[in-house]
Amino acid sequence: MNCILVVEDEATLNKNICMALENAGFSAISALTAEDALELFPRANLILLDISLPDGSGFDLCRTIRNTTDVPIIFLTSYDGEAEMVRGFDAGCDDYITKPFRLKILLSRIKAVIRRCSVELPDIELTAVEQKLLEYLMINRERFLTREQILSYLWDSQGTFVNDNTLSVNISRLRDKLKNSGKGQIITKRGIGYKWTEQTNS
Repeated sequence: MNCILVVEDEATLNKNICMALENAGFSAISALTAEDALELFPRANLILLDISLPDGSGFDLCRTIRNTTDVPIIFLTSYDGEAEMVRGFDAGCDDYITKPFRLKILLSRIKAVIRRCSVELPDIELTAVEQKLLEYLMINRERFLTREQILSYLWDSQGTFVNDNTLSVNISRLRDKLKNSGKGQIITKRGIGYKWTEQTNS
């Protein structure tokens, strides 16, 4: 299930968007501030991001997130000027939607961005946790993810939880399954974390 982080400081609007997302089959998590968003974004498959936040700019937050992940980002904002839209795309967003908007349109744009940014998993049999783990690594290809980032992502509101020992087991199993796929490999950097690379040793 795709998890969407809604970064919107207007609490009622944030709650309504989260409810609409969950009714559409997504998992939704909420952040009212940039500080909250920085803590939660590693768990998200997609981020809906307001520009005006009480503790910072959505543009700056987008750039900060882009330094660590390629997770899709859609700006939701009342700023409809061309200059703001250009700033949004320059900051690294994947789409830009102005308020007010219709929920059906928002859901369609979310699905379109997810289709564009989705990764093609190797044709191998994976458990649900292995699939979620591999998707997260592949979305962030060629970037090291810390164990804390991965563990945070693998925990969700549905009660799925992976502890530190289980993460090591899943990484090991994934490596074994990927060994002969020719699609890429998981690299470990001691004290840093893991990354997915398209390069193989063969």
